[in-house]
Amino acid sequence: MRVHVVVPQGFDDPGRPSGGNGYDRRVCAGLAESGWEVRTHTVAGAWPAYDRAAGAGLARVLTAVPDGATVLVDGLVASPAETPLLSHARRLRLVVLLHMPLATAADDRHDAAALRSERAVLGAAAGVVVTSGWARGEVLTRFAIPAERVHVARPGVDRAEAASGTSDGGELLCVGALARHKGQDLLVDALAGLAERDWRCLLVGPPHRDPVFAERLRARIACLGLEGRVRLAGTLTGAALDRAYAGADLLVVPSRSETYGMVVTEALAHGLPVLASAVGGLPEALGFAGGTRPGLLVAPDDPAAVRVALAAWLGDERHRRRLRAAALRRRSGLDGWDRTARDVAAALTAP
Repeated sequence: MRVHVVVPQGFDDPGRPSGGNGYDRRVCAGLAESGWEVRTHTVAGAWPAYDRAAGAGLARVLTAVPDGATVLVDGLVASPAETPLLSHARRLRLVVLLHMPLATAADDRHDAAALRSERAVLGAAAGVVVTSGWARGEVLTRFAIPAERVHVARPGVDRAEAASGTSDGGELLCVGALARHKGQDLLVDALAGLAERDWRCLLVGPPHRDPVFAERLRARIACLGLEGRVRLAGTLTGAALDRAYAGADLLVVPSRSETYGMVVTEALAHGLPVLASAVGGLPEALGFAGGTRPGLLVAPDDPAAVRVALAAWLGDERHRRRLRAAALRRRSGLDGWDRTARDVAAALTAP
């Protein structure tokens, strides 16, 4: 079995980590390990922004793919690229790997043409792979696509050593690109109301995705007098990121939008409880352990709700012990990336 995978240029650059890039890499590796012949094609461009040069590059890639081939296209490339994709939709089996529908992204960068393109591309695709049950519901609600064409392949997670935690629960961690939709500003504002408590917060993530937001965040931290307690670590990967999880007590995910939230299951793989916004696929990623949430869900875009939840965490040792125990139970039931690859393979071969 052979699949051509079309991804944005730089998807395998360790200096540009993202959930989507990591997912793409692990799926390609998992398919190859299970016997698929995987041919990866990268396309230059500021995806999902679309211009003539990016479209021409994608057209060249698709033209070189033989008739009848199965092609898995990352949604960042597929959604805005109606013209080149639809011209090949009849001769190729196109499957779109949709990390986040443009129509649900929490920003205003996507114009009406891009949204029309996404609708046309998804309607013409032989299949759509999404990363959560929530995302599947969004696709079925927003687009006129038969339900049997939309497949869920949730991100897997690697096994990890359980974090030991600290006695006061004050080591807080937030992992994600510094960008408005990730909501780090909400966390900083929440922490400003807890200045009398004993806590430290590490923000891990690249600043270049949304440099204006990142600079405003730095200024906000300085204005609130939190520079000594909120630390921006920049991009961490591999062993350095594992050490950040190992040294933490609680992962905070204050996102304004999230299709799934791979950092949630990464934290749970370390036995870390999670405080997350009740938005998108985050409740699904957090899940349950024996009927108990291994963390806390709060209203989205609400720093006061984050502050109240953090105050409860910091102020109640029994509460922390309960959530840690639930996180450790959830840790044992997490699926690996082999399951993700199997789910994607099933979508690629679905009738």
